[in-house]
Amino acid sequence: MRTVTGPTDRVVIVGAGLGGLACALRLARTGRQVTVLERADGPGGRMGQLAVDGYRFDTGPTVLTMPDLLEETLNAAGERMSDWLDLVRLDPAYRACFADGSTLNIRASTADTAAEIARLCGPREADGYLRFADYARKLYHLEWKRFIDREFDHPWDLVSMDLARLAARGGFRRLSGKVSQFLRDPRTQRVFSFQSLYAGVPPDRARALYAVIAYMDTVAGVYFPRGGMHMVAAALAGAAVKHGVTIDYGREVTSVQVTGSRARAVCTRDGDRVPADVVVLNPDLPVAYRDLLNRPLRRRLRYSPSCVVMHLGASRAYAGVSHHNIHFGKAWRATFDDITRRGRVMSDPSLLVTNPTHTDPSLAPPGREVYYVLAPVPNLQSGPDWPRAGQAYADDLLRVLADRGYPGLAEAAQTRQVVTPSDWARTGLAAGTPFAAAHTFGQSGPLRPGNLAPGLDNVVFVGSGTRPGVGIPMVLVSARLAAERISPSHNRKDG
Repeated sequence: MRTVTGPTDRVVIVGAGLGGLACALRLARTGRQVTVLERADGPGGRMGQLAVDGYRFDTGPTVLTMPDLLEETLNAAGERMSDWLDLVRLDPAYRACFADGSTLNIRASTADTAAEIARLCGPREADGYLRFADYARKLYHLEWKRFIDREFDHPWDLVSMDLARLAARGGFRRLSGKVSQFLRDPRTQRVFSFQSLYAGVPPDRARALYAVIAYMDTVAGVYFPRGGMHMVAAALAGAAVKHGVTIDYGREVTSVQVTGSRARAVCTRDGDRVPADVVVLNPDLPVAYRDLLNRPLRRRLRYSPSCVVMHLGASRAYAGVSHHNIHFGKAWRATFDDITRRGRVMSDPSLLVTNPTHTDPSLAPPGREVYYVLAPVPNLQSGPDWPRAGQAYADDLLRVLADRGYPGLAEAAQTRQVVTPSDWARTGLAAGTPFAAAHTFGQSGPLRPGNLAPGLDNVVFVGSGTRPGVGIPMVLVSARLAAERISPSHNRKDG
């Protein structure tokens, strides 16, 4: 495995996002001097928290899976996760709501989910679900160590008997077709294939190997930390500081100073020069190349769709609503074509509504509720003029929600914050998407941008833009892979 060459005693990490913090915590164990420079006033990056009128809104991901990776990250510094986070396993993980008025709860156990499916669709469909869950579980175990939780120096590192096994299991077939081998009802097909959109690819174009996301999401379990998702970042930051990491907030890095093939320092907006033996870049990878390294990325990337997020603090609760609620429209394939091919918003949107106060009422004033509404939309390479259209689109979403079980939500909202692709772009996300480069075949595994900057001996990337990719579990893996590039002795026994 290729590693950073030369001295590595002083490590400067740009960005206190999840990847940067996890990498800092891992490197703290190795005795290096680690400094994190973060332009915001607190940790988290995309996993931030917004406080408005007594409400606390998570500004980034709302779905937490694979908490063992968090445990492993904290264990790398000798910490226990239970000392830093109070995690609740959600049951149901999701409540799926369909256009015909039916609902399906994805429960914390496969047996309970099978019972829910039998109630809605009959015993044959429930049996199909159990076979799908078993298929996805085996696929996950095949993919994890060989293709996800490892580093690649060359594309041919992928070639192995496991690649043949993955092909034999249908991993390179279309996801929608593979799911339909197990599930006949269009409703269950949607519930167990929509997750590919997290990776930036619609189910009818995604490879079946992305069924592992459905496994992590609907079989392995969904969790929530009391205090909000931001508590994950706060825990990593707190543990890192405890173990000697310096985190400087309000310090915006404007460039990496390079001499020859080595980064020598980073420069901040306030005029400081911070010397470094190694620089780790946590900002969105293509933006880091452009703005901090002042050099082009050597390839053209295809970006994932973006999203509009609406944060609502409201005086009204709704019966039957769970922590996570997925509202599917009548249309399916056409909705994905809208955002990925036609460059327009979904004509019949499928929406995620998260109600975190269902689990943790402390996130709102007494008797009040927090709602997080996410609508997939085109990224900035196409789509509406969001500075002009954003608030009107939010109004449209509230009208849609009024017909899907949230009547009067617009009137009950005491505060409303709308985040559009233009806002994501202003925070430094390429193409205005928080989901980074899409996981197309040519942008996955060893074909995804690597975490070592070509032509530079000591610049490492961490986060969703590099390998293995998008999502909290993948970003935590990217942090370990980055740490291993800097400290080869930082092996799996450390975590």
